Order: sequence, then structure tokens, then C-alpha cells
Amino acid sequence: QVQLVESGGGLVQAGGSLKLSCAASGRTFRLSTMGWFRQAPGKEREFVAAIRWSGGSTDYADSVKGRFTISRDNAKNTRYLQMNSLKPEDTAVYFCAADSHWRISTRNGVVYDYWGQGTQVTVSS
Repeated sequence: QVQLVESGGGLVQAGGSLKLSCAASGRTFRLSTMGWFRQAPGKEREFVAAIRWSGGSTDYADSVKGRFTISRDNAKNTRYLQMNSLKPEDTAVYFCAADSHWRISTRNGVVYDYWGQGTQVTVSS
């Protein structure tokens, strides 16, 4: 089993920055990919970014490319999502998730095995 705990959400003005953290514990050696997803009220969950657990290669949704950066600290078993130039449309609950199987695509949330509890990000205009 793997446990994921997010932190770092909050309220920020448009143009501001936030950094989310996702700390993993348990059988993390089995993990292949960690992703960030978000869900706004009344909308479906959407992919934001992902990073391979070992190799560190990254993938981003077009809507956040150039503004968000996903990174890792293997010593702490923690992955981060640095969010810059935030927009009101970035407002959502952000979830980190972990997949224990290597897949070509990192964007399908359905296949992820483990999920955090979510952290609220609110961007005011």
C-alpha cells in the first residue's frame, strides 16, 4: 500500500504562485508515475502534470505548460507542483495520484492506483 498526503493549497491572487507537495509513504518502490489532477466544481477531473518516479521525465497538460513545473525529491519521497502565473480558471481541488504500473500515457486518471485527499487551490481575479 501507498499513502499520499498533499499540502500547500490556499488562496492566491491571479498572477501569483503556489507550491503543492505530495508526500508518499509505504511501498513507494513499486511506483512508476506520480501525477497531479484537478477538479473544479461542476467539471470533470482533468490531468495537470505527471512525473516518472525513477527517471524523472515529465508531462504537462497544454493548459498549464510553461506555468507549472512538476519536480521530485527522492530522498523525501515527495513530488511537487510549482504553480506560477495562476489564473482564476486554475481554481480547483488538486489531487496527487500514483500509478504502480508503467504506461505509455500518464494522463488517464482511471488507471492510477493511489490518491491523496486533495487540496483546495483558489485563484481570485
